[in-house]
Amino acid sequence: MPGKHQHFQEPEVGCCGKYFLFGFNIVFWVLGALFLAIGLWAWSEKFSVILGLIFFLELATGILAFVFKDWIRDQLNLFINNNVKAYRDDIDLQNLIDFAQEYWSCCGARGPNDWNLNIYFNCTDLNPSRERCGVPFSCCVRDPAEDVLNTQCGYDVRLKLELEQQGFIHTKGCVGQFEKWLQDNLIVVAGVFVGIALLQIFGICLAQNLVSDIKAVKANWIKYDDGYKLLK
Repeated sequence: MPGKHQHFQEPEVGCCGKYFLFGFNIVFWVLGALFLAIGLWAWSEKFSVILGLIFFLELATGILAFVFKDWIRDQLNLFINNNVKAYRDDIDLQNLIDFAQEYWSCCGARGPNDWNLNIYFNCTDLNPSRERCGVPFSCCVRDPAEDVLNTQCGYDVRLKLELEQQGFIHTKGCVGQFEKWLQDNLIVVAGVFVGIALLQIFGICLAQNLVSDIKAVKANWIKYDDGYKLLK
C-alpha cells in the first residue's frame, strides 16, 4: 500500500546455537590442547565434519580396544615394566607409579618380582643398593593407625616367602588390578564415554545449524567491488 514501508525479515544467525557451541568448545578444551587446536582449525573450515570424524575415530578406537584387548593388556604390561626400570630416574614417573600402586593396591605389572627389572631393587648378589630385594613403599600394606608414612617398609621384603609377603605388601599385579577396577566400574566408565559421545553428537548438530545460519545470511548479500550490499 502507498505510504507504507514493507519490512523484510532477514535470516539471522541463531544466538542460542552460537553460544551453546561456544560453551561446548570450552568444555572440550580441558580435554587437551590437541582437541583445541583441531577445533580452532575446524571452526574456519568444516566444523561439523571434523567433529563427526573425531566421533567415529573414538568409536573405532573403542571397538578395536575390545577386539584387541589381549594385545592392549600386553602393551600395558610392557609399559608398566619399562616404567619400573626407570623408577628412580624421573621423579614424575616415580610419583605416577607410586600413585597407581597405592590406588589399585598392587605391586609391579604382574607382581612384586617385576621389581627385579630395576637396578636398585633387583635381587642379584652384585647389587649394592640398600633397596636390594625390596619394593617401593607404595607396594606396602598400609597400617591405618600409622600417622607417619614408613618409606622403608618394602626393604628386604622379597627375601621372605610369598605367603609371608602378603602381610607386608600387595602381591597382585597392577595389570590385573586395573582390569578388575574396570569391571567393577564398568557402568560408570561406560556412562562417561556415552556422555562424551552424546555431547559430541550435540556439538555436531549445533555446528551444522550454525553453518546453515551463516549460509542463509550470506545468501542475502551480494559482493561488489566496493564491498557487500544487502539483497532485497
